[in-house]
Amino acid sequence: MDFNMKKLASDAGVFFTRAVQFTEEKLGQAEKTELDAHFENLLARADNTKNWTEKILRQTEVLLQPNPSARVEEFLYEKLDRKVPSRVTNGELLAQYMTEAANDFGQGTPYGKTLIKVGETQRRLGGAERDFIHSASINFLSPLRNFLEGDWRTISKERRILQNRRLDLDACKARLKKAKAAEAKAALWSDEVEKAEHELRMAQTEFDRQAEVTRLLLEGISSTHVNHLRCLHEFAEAQATYYAQCYQYMLDLQKQLGRLPGTFVGNVESTSPPPATASPPALAAATGPTVPTIPVVPTVVGAPNSAPAVESLNPTDVKPPASGTRKARVLYDYQAADSSELALLADEMITVYSLPGMDPDWLIGERGNQKGKVPVTYLELLS
Repeated sequence: MDFNMKKLASDAGVFFTRAVQFTEEKLGQAEKTELDAHFENLLARADNTKNWTEKILRQTEVLLQPNPSARVEEFLYEKLDRKVPSRVTNGELLAQYMTEAANDFGQGTPYGKTLIKVGETQRRLGGAERDFIHSASINFLSPLRNFLEGDWRTISKERRILQNRRLDLDACKARLKKAKAAEAKAALWSDEVEKAEHELRMAQTEFDRQAEVTRLLLEGISSTHVNHLRCLHEFAEAQATYYAQCYQYMLDLQKQLGRLPGTFVGNVESTSPPPATASPPALAAATGPTVPTIPVVPTVVGAPNSAPAVESLNPTDVKPPASGTRKARVLYDYQAADSSELALLADEMITVYSLPGMDPDWLIGERGNQKGKVPVTYLELLS
């Protein structure tokens, strides 16, 4: 009991001494041991890393889960060390509503059939979103969070210890200075000087040791940057995969809707293909081969001016008109949906022409002995 009381009294004395030293430094009444410039740069770099990591982490969480209530719920589950319940994505919920609506309106009706097709695509989009969120959480958010809750806490703890060691060191310097001043007046204070010098040597040793520990931790920030760089690449790759899947799903949906009779898809006046300067080959060179670009393919199928004969086109029966043929350069790759369409490769040249009553969004394209329907939005018509 006496030992514990003495320890508490000693700790209280040390705390009081540090508080006095800190206050006098703030008031300019005491000298302060300054860290070298390299150490100060390490401290500033560590603080910047912590601050920007927090901002990137929080904003990524907002990107992956825009609902603040859901984020709070996930945070609480995580702090309670409990598994976060599986949550239906917005796309999956929309798919559920569309399927139920189709059942209500009749799956055999044009509207019901379209609802089922679109709903199925929304379900696939929701699944892709779920996979992306899961991948980003594991490969990007977790490493950032681990740094803040692990490495940074260790660095902060050692920095606080270093601060206390510095205050102890400066307090010892102040005591030695006072002891020497008293010794000059009376030889009786020689023991106090010796004691102050011993305490100063001990404090200097403790300070130097702690400074080395803290410096090594701060220099480890460089390896943290390397790790976060790798995680950032994985995040970008997961995001690219997600958007590529979404593009493919929507492209498939467009083709499916284009084959449904009486279905209206797109808006000819409000949508247009990307400009030639942003064509897929150029973007692929900039972003890598795994990130496809998304050309907009507006089509109007079953419009009043469309000719039923064109929908069931037999390429061998099509004869080019005597005049009105043009050359066209293909802007994007295009996969033929059926035998009536002509597959296209970006930058190739083909001959195109229109037939009476044909959907204005489509032309007949010829490449050697091959011919078939091609979408206008994939072409640059040449004079």
